Amino acid sequence: MVAGAPAPCAGQKPSTIYEMASSLPRPTCLVFERIHKHATTLVKRIADSTVRRLSIYLRFLEDSVAHGVRTISSEDLARRGGTTSAQVRKDLSFFGSFGKRGLGYPAQELTTSLRDILGLDRVWRVVIIGAGKIGTALVQHHGFRQRGFEIVGVYDADARKIGSKWDGLVVRDIRHVVGDLQTDHPDIAVLTVPGEEAQAVSERLVSAGVKAILNFAPVQLQLPAEVTVRNVNMAMELEGLSYALTNRERNGTDASDA
Repeated sequence: MVAGAPAPCAGQKPSTIYEMASSLPRPTCLVFERIHKHATTLVKRIADSTVRRLSIYLRFLEDSVAHGVRTISSEDLARRGGTTSAQVRKDLSFFGSFGKRGLGYPAQELTTSLRDILGLDRVWRVVIIGAGKIGTALVQHHGFRQRGFEIVGVYDADARKIGSKWDGLVVRDIRHVVGDLQTDHPDIAVLTVPGEEAQAVSERLVSAGVKAILNFAPVQLQLPAEVTVRNVNMAMELEGLSYALTNRERNGTDASDA
């Protein structure tokens, strides 16, 4: 197991999380507030696959609320999430009691609660390490700000890129990253550097106080257990798709959910 990654829950398959969710006001649901006070203890027992489904439910709920939907069923959420209504109810039950049997869930209230569960009741400060093609695409994606993630800095070691402006941000020399981060206190670092540089750079980030890293480098980072690392490995995702296609051809069925 890679240091810095949380231990998987029983029966959990390794997964990649690279979606980010939105930021809106904190809910007033009393049941959820009671659960939320113990979130630090509770969240440690929640599988990554469950968190990923919560993000999917949230997107569907936001779209539904925008179209005037007031009540939504577990069956509706299950169809959008590619799962079962029983799984939806199980996912939500980790965090409290929502809705009434036979009546569904109040869409706006559940939307607000899921935003709070996912920690989206605040703005998260993000730095990009690596001003290459991936870093460029991330900085230019304005949807992150809309969903509560504010990119506050970009760093690179290439003298040709240092000093250039990206969407209002000036690319800084990575030699200054530790001092800057100790002053600016970002919440999340996105690592888009070459694989051979990733471990050393990530250790510098951790020394500056970073506790969460989204890693695009094709390596497994060895970091202290208190640092949360999420890996985005496009090759592995493509291999998952090739597996599904290969087994569909062999068996005449879709094996992607097996």
